[in-house]
Amino acid sequence: PAYWYSKSKTASLFGTGPCFGWSSQEVLGWVYYGGGQELFDELMGSLGLNIVSFFNSPMPAQPLGWFKEEIKDASQMNGLKYRTVGLAADVLMEMGMSVVQLPGGEIQPAMKSGLIDAAEFNNPTSDRDFGMQDVSKDYHLASFHQSQEFFEVTFNKKKYNALPAELQAILKYASEAENSNFYWNNTKRYSDDLIKLQKESGVRVHRTPDSVMAAQLKAWDVVVDRLSAEDEFFAKVIASQKAYAKDVMNYLNLNQPDYKLAYNHHFG
Repeated sequence: PAYWYSKSKTASLFGTGPCFGWSSQEVLGWVYYGGGQELFDELMGSLGLNIVSFFNSPMPAQPLGWFKEEIKDASQMNGLKYRTVGLAADVLMEMGMSVVQLPGGEIQPAMKSGLIDAAEFNNPTSDRDFGMQDVSKDYHLASFHQSQEFFEVTFNKKKYNALPAELQAILKYASEAENSNFYWNNTKRYSDDLIKLQKESGVRVHRTPDSVMAAQLKAWDVVVDRLSAEDEFFAKVIASQKAYAKDVMNYLNLNQPDYKLAYNHHFG
């Protein structure tokens, strides 16, 4: 849905929307148990799209990306030509960046030629495969521009409805099973490739400063308020997401221990 930006900005809320304190795992919880699937089906109907979609494949937060120097303050991002897509483009333009929307395969050549100053794509594995380490050595992890992304599998609605109920259920449950496998597999791949970027390519990995991420959240507020005023259905989806996140994350924030505390205890 992030790439449906030109057709419907509301579609971007299903995979690359604002962070209300949740991860992609909890947003998928909203899809399955908080009314998100029903809202998406309603949106598809309003767009005249004859499809059935199942959401899956929760991803870790996308890195802020690759820069020509370490970003220590949000002011350094002002005026930079930066590649991203979807609602993230609105957010980063609100922060003063000049956004260029490019497909994945064009990012590295664009940065090499100077067409763009900085870029994000998705994760350490795909970034390494694209050769981003050859055009930049400052890689920033953690960001709220696309912090809870997930994917979908889509079927022709007419053909899906013609299937026996048993086969429909198999497709649905296969999509749900992919949630676990995707996350387990890719967190291992991403961590392995991050180490390779550092050790084999001399990449300097930085955690994006909290001040930059706080500025992102403020920019998100402006974008969400503007789009909600323009589109009643956009506002409806946002309200549903906020209601779910408020309750679920209240429990999780109270209940979850500080895993970083335990990590530092063992690994320093």
